[in-house]
Amino acid sequence: MLGVTTDGPVTVLELQREDRRNALNLELCRAIHAAVDDAVAGGARVIVVTGQGTAFCSGADLGGVYGDEFLDALYGMLHHLAKLPVPLIAAVNGAAIGAGTQLAIACDLRVADEKAAFGVPTARNGLAVDAWTIRTLSDIAGAGPARRLMLAAETFDRDTALGMGLADRPGTLDDAIAWAHEIAEFAPLTLAHNKLILNGSPDDDAAIDASFDAVWASADVREGAAARAEKRTPKFEGR
Repeated sequence: MLGVTTDGPVTVLELQREDRRNALNLELCRAIHAAVDDAVAGGARVIVVTGQGTAFCSGADLGGVYGDEFLDALYGMLHHLAKLPVPLIAAVNGAAIGAGTQLAIACDLRVADEKAAFGVPTARNGLAVDAWTIRTLSDIAGAGPARRLMLAAETFDRDTALGMGLADRPGTLDDAIAWAHEIAEFAPLTLAHNKLILNGSPDDDAAIDASFDAVWASADVREGAAARAEKRTPKFEGR
């Protein structure tokens, strides 16, 4: 159901419900939630999320979408991804529809292949997504595109998504993994601080202040200064 592979500081999660085009069900939502925690605890600096076969994630499995238990698992997982201290990259290898688009925007960056497609067609099926989803879409892609997704139920192809910032780069899973390795060389505390601000709310002010202080007090600040003086690449340890 969920494949997990480790490539040095990068962990790759592969949704493996190819017969259901990687639709999210209760078990898969819970598996993703647990796997990202395990990855961070194991020292992953970047996590890549992708889908098996020709779809990234075709949405929620409609066989269980109406239950409160599923909704709690889905939104608990999505919001948890947004709050993780490490960056996540969605390698969107095909359709990312409904909950698939939600999963993609819960990641921090999106690499889209030529068959990628994004849409949240709740207006067509009488369902609803939470406020976080709509506001995040608006923050990432802009208010106009978010309205087209949510009110006109449009689907965006890869090039359209790239043009509005819903996708960050064109490319394959290999390209996403290569980008993840580049990012994994950066200072982990700084990345966590930046992500906290980008994804946070006014309620996070105390945590942001503490994160700012922790970065400036870290050994990585001193390592960065030493590397500049010695004209070498810094080796950040996240402490």
